[in-house]
Amino acid sequence: MYSIDNIVTTSTCDKDGNLKLFSAFQMMQDCSEMWIESEPGVKTFFEESGMTQLLASREVEIVRVPRFKERLRTETSVFEVKPMFGFRNTFIYDSDGNVCYKTWSMGAFVDRISGKLQRIPDDVLNTVMIEPKKDMTYGDRRIILPQNAAFKEQASVAVTHNDIDYNGHVNNANYIRIAMEYLPEGFAYRHVRVEYKRPVRFGEVIVPKTYLSTDGIFYVELLADNAVCAILELKRKFDEQTKNSNGTISSLLLSLCDRLTTKCGGRHPTVWRSPSNCVTVAIQLCGGSHPTVWR
Repeated sequence: MYSIDNIVTTSTCDKDGNLKLFSAFQMMQDCSEMWIESEPGVKTFFEESGMTQLLASREVEIVRVPRFKERLRTETSVFEVKPMFGFRNTFIYDSDGNVCYKTWSMGAFVDRISGKLQRIPDDVLNTVMIEPKKDMTYGDRRIILPQNAAFKEQASVAVTHNDIDYNGHVNNANYIRIAMEYLPEGFAYRHVRVEYKRPVRFGEVIVPKTYLSTDGIFYVELLADNAVCAILELKRKFDEQTKNSNGTISSLLLSLCDRLTTKCGGRHPTVWRSPSNCVTVAIQLCGGSHPTVWR
């Protein structure tokens, strides 16, 4: 295990004093990268072979978002390793030892210059400390975008020198920074998945495409030179009032949101993102009638 102590500072929190998701990803990434300092066998092999580790995917469960001036501890540990891929947990804890973020990620071992996959020999792999897999959600590392979804193309984003890290391409946390610019107003999320498809370098242009599904999932597809470089999936955090007696989201109300959006030319006002508000809007559109099925 490797750990780094952090503090939520002014540059890492938003206007409300909450830790930015972008900043949390930076903490996770920094800890994961510095982990190699605790593995002298792997470190020496990487230095002599010109290799590095690149992130392929990350899944995040947000338990609680830390606040300004909170002291945090980021810990990372490997639970499985293969000749060309590694799998790890990276958790962020508060000063009382309570978990704030649970994550797991898959990394690829590549040549630093060519970016091609490289194998690590068994004698080096056998030196890696393997620790128990932590308790959290382990979903598919690949993100399947909804078919026939009307993705909205956003303004392109030029890759600057400040986006590039020591591997010579856009640091994975910067994809989060770009994607969060298009998050719908008031969209509260608690589960994030990111799939990294290909590296993007200085001088390229990233074209974001976004889509908010009726079941509360916000997708961001980032493309460069007409090729997908990263996909993000953020799942909505619903209030208890939006759940039925069985504790599941009412698919009927969410379907109603979609119908109202279609009826009104594709517009999706913020008020409709709450199923309870959908009922009110639907009643107004239908002349005040209130069918039982809407309740």
